[in-house]
Amino acid sequence: MTAGYARASAAPGTPTHDRMPGFVQAIAGLTGWRRLGLAWLVGALGALAMPPFGALPALVLSLTVVVWLMDGAAADRPALRRLWPCFLIGWAWGFGYLTAGLWWLGQAFLVQADEFLWALPLGVVGLPFGLGLFYGTGFGAAGLLWRRGAGRIAALAFGIGGAEWLRGHLFTGFPWNTLGMALAQNLWLIQGAAEIGLYGLTVLAILICAAPATLATGSRPRSRLGPSVAAALLLGGMALFGAERLGSADPVVAGVRLRLVQPNLPQDAKFRPENRADIVDRYIELSQRPVEAGEPEPTHIVWPESAFPFLIQRDPEALAKVAAGLKPGQHLVTGAARAEEPLPGERLRYFNAILVIGPDGVISDSYDKVHLVPFGEYLPSPLDAALRALGLRQFVAVPGGFSAGALAAQRILAVPGLPPVAATICYEAIFPGAILPAGHAAPAAHPPGLILNVTNDAWFGDTPGPRQHLAQARLRAVEQGLPLVRDANTGISAVIDPHGRIVAETPLNQETWLDADLPARIVGGTLYGRFGDAVFALMLAACFVGAVTAGRRI
Repeated sequence: MTAGYARASAAPGTPTHDRMPGFVQAIAGLTGWRRLGLAWLVGALGALAMPPFGALPALVLSLTVVVWLMDGAAADRPALRRLWPCFLIGWAWGFGYLTAGLWWLGQAFLVQADEFLWALPLGVVGLPFGLGLFYGTGFGAAGLLWRRGAGRIAALAFGIGGAEWLRGHLFTGFPWNTLGMALAQNLWLIQGAAEIGLYGLTVLAILICAAPATLATGSRPRSRLGPSVAAALLLGGMALFGAERLGSADPVVAGVRLRLVQPNLPQDAKFRPENRADIVDRYIELSQRPVEAGEPEPTHIVWPESAFPFLIQRDPEALAKVAAGLKPGQHLVTGAARAEEPLPGERLRYFNAILVIGPDGVISDSYDKVHLVPFGEYLPSPLDAALRALGLRQFVAVPGGFSAGALAAQRILAVPGLPPVAATICYEAIFPGAILPAGHAAPAAHPPGLILNVTNDAWFGDTPGPRQHLAQARLRAVEQGLPLVRDANTGISAVIDPHGRIVAETPLNQETWLDADLPARIVGGTLYGRFGDAVFALMLAACFVGAVTAGRRI
């Protein structure tokens, strides 16, 4: 029997730590489908820590129980023999976590149910099933390092933290509901993202939430209480840092007044060409609504992603109508599909774009979306021909799907009267470090002054999806020290200052508009904005060292 386990009060074959309570012995002693079933259930429970619920204790309970499951899988086994059982625990935990956190994706399959209903199980169950493999890999790596005491908490932070980074980068990446979001919903705690970013918050979230597992498994008071005391001090320190950093309200950019238009167009009507005239009229009417008494006129109008069910750049009459709806000096920044003439022998290429339109009707600048949604905006190349041969297509009915913008450096958009704009479309805003990649060569005299995010969350109805999307976009503002201007077709539209404070926002699923000043950027930027995930890498390395050196092997 290896150090740290005793069988005095346990059933034969049940691993137990010194002074382990009976219920913890029972959890650690689970095997087979019972072990995986509990891992799935506590993974699903952990999803309650994500927006819009924000129940951090749910993640504490979830990770505490999974540590005890890992204790049982690692007991009496050499390192390599732990790999498979720990992998399965992690896969089941991640499967449950993502199923409970992403179930609302099914709503998108119901918008055009006659065409896509058959694929609903692939989105609601298949995607979490596959993404659970990342967590399995992380738990497997943690299992190789598993040691009694605090060392195993560091091992878990190393394994899951690395897995979350991989989930956000491999196969185009999908960092939705990364565990660090559990700490990013409190205004004080979110301030840490300015230094360490989302993935740094993820490491801290795991260390803090898994620490209570040692309360029931330590052999001495110090080993039982130490990790939880350290976690409480860390959480308190983050809150104090955040409270101090918030200080006074951020100043605003002089001479800029924004109007965000939220038309609340139903998804099944938004892309019908026969609605083109009514849609344009609706946008113009909302844009021209009178301001409240004493308030300045808007200098810039913002419309959401894919505002038109046609190519406005190829419709001079519609473009002139839009321009006529602008007042002298006003500029429109709008989402719109854009087409580009093909090279000889190639098809017409379509882009999901942002256009800048002046009162003279001239499109002065544009940005093409770089990070497209697989299966939503395009079919991945290896599967494209085969899927189309079966009669399948991406959700957005564009011939051949959208093409990606050529370079992330195109993200800087020039809008007369605004500071340089870091442009994002839809879920591009969920990728930390991609708003302005570390080392991005922006002219020092003209640094970006805001993040613009135009989106269409109508696909997901009144579910947690739009709220989660807003929360993740908000975190980008804190990471980069830039205000966020977010305009969504059905909401939630918002203006957020560079400290993550919501200056103004709209309700979900309501036709409305929002007038607001533009908060100023943080002069000098943030540590995360300068170095990206370098600090996270150091944190991950520290967890690895801590896992290797702390405590004794199980």
